Amino acid sequence: MANTKLYAGVSLRQIRQDFNISQKVFADRLGISLPYLSQMENNHRPIATSVVLTLARDFSFDVTKLSDSDTPRVVADMKEALADPLFGDTQTSLADLQLAASNAPSLARAFLDLHRSYRQAQERLASLDEALGREGGSVTLSPWEEVRDFFHYCDNYIDAIDIKAEFISNKLAEKQLSIHSALSSRLSDKHHLTVQFETTDSLRNMDATARTLTLSKTASEASRSFQMAHQIALLECHELLEATLDMARFSTPEARDICKIGLANYFAGATLLPYSAFLQAAQECRHDLEVLALRFGASIEQVAHRLSTMQRTGLKGIPFFFVRVDQAGTITKRHSATTLQFARYGGACPLWNVHRAFETPGQFLRQLAETPDGAQYFCLARDVSKPSGSFRAPTRRYAIGLGCEVKHADALVYADDLDTKNAQAFEPIGISCRICERENCHQRSVPPLERRLEVNHNSRGVLPYSLSEK
Repeated sequence: MANTKLYAGVSLRQIRQDFNISQKVFADRLGISLPYLSQMENNHRPIATSVVLTLARDFSFDVTKLSDSDTPRVVADMKEALADPLFGDTQTSLADLQLAASNAPSLARAFLDLHRSYRQAQERLASLDEALGREGGSVTLSPWEEVRDFFHYCDNYIDAIDIKAEFISNKLAEKQLSIHSALSSRLSDKHHLTVQFETTDSLRNMDATARTLTLSKTASEASRSFQMAHQIALLECHELLEATLDMARFSTPEARDICKIGLANYFAGATLLPYSAFLQAAQECRHDLEVLALRFGASIEQVAHRLSTMQRTGLKGIPFFFVRVDQAGTITKRHSATTLQFARYGGACPLWNVHRAFETPGQFLRQLAETPDGAQYFCLARDVSKPSGSFRAPTRRYAIGLGCEVKHADALVYADDLDTKNAQAFEPIGISCRICERENCHQRSVPPLERRLEVNHNSRGVLPYSLSEK
């Protein structure tokens, strides 16, 4: 913290409100002047080191929470929203966006919710969706997007559920069985469920009357273990899941139901890959996904996703981004603990190596990439096609991307022979064409919304237009 200016006005105001004390009393207890406190609360000055120490000593405050990890996400989301043609020629500086996100996060998120509702309304009208009329003109958020944003702003880490899963995982390890057998044994011993395997279209089906849990015989062992752990979450962590859902305050029952699945899935992943043991193993093998998958009886996708959740206070891993895309380029899972933020609308940049993973099944693709803001990343991609178990059943094809800022590349076995010091080794990528300002990109699909176009009918470059500087 000594080398970084930390602005934490929102946190300071929240601490003062939690203790129900005035600014004058708070300033006295912090040993600073009232004007100085006012400046810090309004993010006009960074928080002083002496104040940090006092907060930890006298207010029992976890000072690691002072850093507002949501701010970069909110700024990126607001920048994309403001690129909408709805706002015309409105130009908002990065400094203004950062100020709004850090000083008035509730207002910034309300703006994002409002813009998202507007977009959904427009999409419904464009597709002649009669549901809007049936709802009496009201606009509701997409339950799926609402849940996605819940995990996004939780940093994809749910502490209480993660700790509970780690506790149960340690209990399972005492049996000295494979994780698959230990999970089956717990369901049998503790819940009197018979676990059976059948050729079925369902991955998991519990019959409470017959006391049976039926799992798909065609699914991989890692997938069956995951489904057993998911069922344990529903059986043993009902109150914890419901309390978390209450805290989230979803706007619709559908969003709450979808999130319950997400929370149970989170528990399952955290059970198969318990935090402390998994983090230690990841560091020891330098984040070799195949080694980790073999050691913990998990899939490559489960391991990659779990690496993106290593955000426990005081025991954080490398901040990774994780994404899964289908063959059409649609993002079906996304999370970023890095400064890289995925587009909320549309697909990912086609220059990103995750799209090429379908061409090289079973192989890891590596890429050094640089975004328009100058940030540099190490990116890893691989296909994770999921066989369906029979000749006529369709195969589900996906590709996953995992990456981190290049400053962490030395901790990854995959980056050993890459020249991370060579600026020419980094490929230019963007977030989404509609907000990317790179000129002459041979893969650009649509012009950037914030730039005017110039068209010369007598000249043609990579694109049929150029971007005006005005």
